[in-house]
Amino acid sequence: MAMTDKTNRRQFLGNAALLAGSMLLPDVLLAAVKKAPRYRIAVCDWMILKRQKLSAFQLTKDIGADGLEVDMGGLGNRPTFDSKLSDPAVRQQFLDASRDLNVAISSIAMSGFYAQSFAERPEYEKMVQDCIDTMVQMNVKVAFLPLGVQGDLVKQPELRPAIVQRLKTVAAHAEKAGVIIGVETALPAKEEVKLLDEVGSPAVKSYFNFSNALQAGRDLIQELKTLGAKRICQIHCTDTDGVWLQNNPRIDMKAVKKTLDKMRWSGWLVIERSRDANDPRNVKKNFSANTAYLKSVFQ
Repeated sequence: MAMTDKTNRRQFLGNAALLAGSMLLPDVLLAAVKKAPRYRIAVCDWMILKRQKLSAFQLTKDIGADGLEVDMGGLGNRPTFDSKLSDPAVRQQFLDASRDLNVAISSIAMSGFYAQSFAERPEYEKMVQDCIDTMVQMNVKVAFLPLGVQGDLVKQPELRPAIVQRLKTVAAHAEKAGVIIGVETALPAKEEVKLLDEVGSPAVKSYFNFSNALQAGRDLIQELKTLGAKRICQIHCTDTDGVWLQNNPRIDMKAVKKTLDKMRWSGWLVIERSRDANDPRNVKKNFSANTAYLKSVFQ
């Protein structure tokens, strides 16, 4: 009899997920089996004009997004990023704001490499290591590394050997820390797959940007399929500035979701641009509209 009772209890707990939402389950069990959303929406702090500012969390909440991509700060000719997050007290303020406002930190960005050369800067290893250290200290798993205009491998293919070697170097640091470096390149997906395979590390993946494919006239859906779910760590799911996402004829967002669903991809969709060209500095209006639209499609 005792064995039967134990078996029944195991069967009940083992099937609890199938009953989620039923009035038969206590609240604590409902919480235990509740799944996180498949897709979550974030914004970039530098694009909402709040680069490394604590007030970015409140603005993100006002916009309606689930998370914030926090930048490492300016780079310029410095030996590393001008990051306030190197101060433990400031880091704690950011973590407290994230918790109190229920706005997650989706990723840490090294946007300074949009204009600086990852392939040629002698201090690149320290720069990326400082970002990795910040990720570990703030429990963030993904970093954004754009190769930018000076690392455009379509226009400057001769930089490839240096970039591959440097990515292998930072991959070793990322693997040790248990984090992922998401790289944005100008390459078509087929070539980006070759680049990632050459780097050969699970700690270096694609941080896919819709606008790169769209500006180059590539098939967005096919690019996603070619990369595959395992190679994409996060997505900047916007186009260049001009119109809001909901008014953009170049993106069939429902088809994008259907594709990502079939790929069984899940993660952060991060809004970078797609601002109204007639009112580009109206941060709350532009990012609220894009956030609401993405949530209507993906959530």
